[in-house]
Amino acid sequence: MDEPFEDGPSAVIEVTLGPDSPPRLDKALSLAVPEEAALSRSRLARLISEGAVSRGGEVVTDQKAKVAPGETWQICLGPAVAVETLPEAIALNVVYEDADLIVIDKPAGMVVHPAPGSPSGTLVNALLHHCGDSLSGIGGERRPGIVHRIDKETSGLLVAAKSDRAHHGLATQFEAHSVTRHYLAVCHGVPMGSDPRLRGTRGVSFEAGGVIRIATNLARHRTDRQKQAVTWPPEGRHAVTRAHVVEAFAGQAALIDCWLETGRTHQIRVHLAHAGHGLIGDPVYGGRRKLSEKLMGEGAQAAADFPRQALHAASLGFDHPVSGARLDFTSALPADMQALIGALRGCYR
Repeated sequence: MDEPFEDGPSAVIEVTLGPDSPPRLDKALSLAVPEEAALSRSRLARLISEGAVSRGGEVVTDQKAKVAPGETWQICLGPAVAVETLPEAIALNVVYEDADLIVIDKPAGMVVHPAPGSPSGTLVNALLHHCGDSLSGIGGERRPGIVHRIDKETSGLLVAAKSDRAHHGLATQFEAHSVTRHYLAVCHGVPMGSDPRLRGTRGVSFEAGGVIRIATNLARHRTDRQKQAVTWPPEGRHAVTRAHVVEAFAGQAALIDCWLETGRTHQIRVHLAHAGHGLIGDPVYGGRRKLSEKLMGEGAQAAADFPRQALHAASLGFDHPVSGARLDFTSALPADMQALIGALRGCYR
């Protein structure tokens, strides 16, 4: 195909199988469809079973059907269907938007995706309203493609796909760990390479420039299924977080820059807690630590009163999945974290 694929009301892709085509239909099509169509193997399998794939006018619904090199197949893509999630007119801070993707600066308190406990008021509800008919469809459904999430009480940058081709391209970059994501956080204590306790913590190592590397596996907590826990191979999934101290506050707390090699649920929060430096305001992993009123004065009370985990997705960078252009975005610290840091600084000024 010479032109970028566009998913229209009744778009049909015609595919000719190459000389090295696998003998099974779903595998053959996954290799033969043009890359710009952004049809994953799972979606192709669904299209086959739904009767949207034919050869010479004959519909074939068996994914394992035998095929041969040189055969021409037709794939019919119907219009994207509406989803049950309802659009809601919720204000969004849009950092960037084009026909294929949208970058949002999410406020703390907003859930990204609807769930049984949060069926409305989510980022997806807001995106369905904001994007409207500009959503060309993700996997055959008219919805935004969420390729990564940040926790409800974490603020900052998040990208969502508006088209299948963007969804496929972004997902590939996240899987390859080529997306750059930096978070600013305020933690208890000051992580330092000179700390013998930290040096003796399993999974913690140190790199040039004062960088702390935390590498463990993560899995659901065995007794609290809403939490994640540090595990070790073969249990769980590999997770790597790096961090360095940006500013220390009287040895009691620190502003740190964290960046992700992987992106697991609650990864930064769990890893810093494992290292003994849980986030201020984190009700799940932060523990019951309190800052010294003697050393911190009003800063200690500001930390105790902080209503959420002090974590902000401050920068996001990736290659545009369609144009290939490099995109880099930054987000200033929200007012509540600025006030917290100001209170912590005030303790020694």
